[in-house]
Amino acid sequence: MASTHRRWVFVRRPEGMPTGAEFRLEEVPTPDPDPGQILVRTRWISVDPYMRGRMRAGPSYAPPWEVGEVPRGGAVGEVVASRRPGFAPGDVVVGTWGWEEMARLDGHGLTRWPWPDLSPTLGLGMLGMPGLTAYFGLFEVGRPRPGDTVVVSAAAGAVGSVVGQLARLAGCRAVGIAGSAEKVAFVRDVLRFDAAVSYQDPQWTAALEAACPDGVDVYFDNVGGSVTEAVMDRLALRARVVVCGQIARYNQEGPAPVTRDWLWQTIAKRIRVEGFLVGDFALRHAEALERLAAWVRSGRLVGRETVVEGFERVPEALLGLFRGTNVGKQLVRVAGS
Repeated sequence: MASTHRRWVFVRRPEGMPTGAEFRLEEVPTPDPDPGQILVRTRWISVDPYMRGRMRAGPSYAPPWEVGEVPRGGAVGEVVASRRPGFAPGDVVVGTWGWEEMARLDGHGLTRWPWPDLSPTLGLGMLGMPGLTAYFGLFEVGRPRPGDTVVVSAAAGAVGSVVGQLARLAGCRAVGIAGSAEKVAFVRDVLRFDAAVSYQDPQWTAALEAACPDGVDVYFDNVGGSVTEAVMDRLALRARVVVCGQIARYNQEGPAPVTRDWLWQTIAKRIRVEGFLVGDFALRHAEALERLAAWVRSGRLVGRETVVEGFERVPEALLGLFRGTNVGKQLVRVAGS
């Protein structure tokens, strides 16, 4: 067992777009597990858009990372030593822990990977937080009906890519909004959305209108900003807006700019706008995961992983989310995995 390992430390809060200088890579002694603990070798690390909010001081739905601490996020690892009943060396576990190559954990919140026929990296994507977010956001907040038109922003991302496929499984038309021709092709040809448009196209709003001739019944919003304003113009009577993320403004400082007021439409069209957190449905996660796993096995739910190689590139992978470089779930493969 290695006597030392590397970890990342959060060293300063960014102003605007992070640069990577907010993190420092350091080498530290590898501890032995105490009674009731396990030692896990990290194999995969997940980076997710919500992490930008944790880099900012102040109250939010997730506590901020403190300067000087190791950032935490979703990860897959292998147990290398255990002094806790229920875990044995060789077990593959999925959970949340720090950005470090070796982690000493108490086991709380960890799951031994239950599906040996499926890749454990799915536990960070379609069969993890992003998949659960898509499932409950669409079915419980959006409440789609067969024949509805469901529009999804960031449709090529980890959450959006699942939302559109679930909408199709529910008998709806799925229309995706993405940020490049490559992503539009992925959404349309691989994920089998009914239509997809790129907001980089100068004529994209006309393309969106053509794709939604009867208006938008459910809008699953991962982006905010001008994209959401354009969709709001096309909402149908009694539409439902699921507010999941606002990545367009995560790196903005101060109040969000508002180019126009669309709230009047909530009255005229009796629109329901609702935000949510995946933790709101924690008691039903197991139920959802079994359904999602069945759809993955049957090939009715597919995805893609964008993999950055090397533990030393974790911040780079995180920054890529805000530059739109990922297609599907963004992961880091730790060297030796």
